[in-house]
Amino acid sequence: MTVAIKHVYESASRTDGARVLVDRLWPRGLTKAKAAVDEWLRDLAPSDELRRWYHARPDHWQDFRKRYLKELSLPEAQEPLLLLYKLAHKRKRVTLLFGSKNETNNNAVVLKELLDGMRKPPTGTGPGAIGVMRREAAVRRR
Repeated sequence: MTVAIKHVYESASRTDGARVLVDRLWPRGLTKAKAAVDEWLRDLAPSDELRRWYHARPDHWQDFRKRYLKELSLPEAQEPLLLLYKLAHKRKRVTLLFGSKNETNNNAVVLKELLDGMRKPPTGTGPGAIGVMRREAAVRRR
């Protein structure tokens, strides 16, 4: 599996594989057809509070990354994170799309690192947690 990141305003390519938008808001002026997004995982985007905090402090990349990883460990992020892991393991190539003006330090970079295994995923997430999450969901359905 190959994971790439790409600005959402760049043209789609056949080599992109599954195109996944990881921003909370739809990009301005971009139609769904032109964006060619296969999946929109808005719940994986940083919270508005964190996004605004980082926008005011772009030189605090490491702090943003830590805070964002902490948000990814929250219960509301588990389902979309699991969906991203499944998609990445099912497809040969996944391209994470972002709208940030900062092309080197943004949430898509953090998610790519998680998928590539460069960073330790938040507790209770990742491919190993899939079985646990399925069992918990089965227990809740009973």
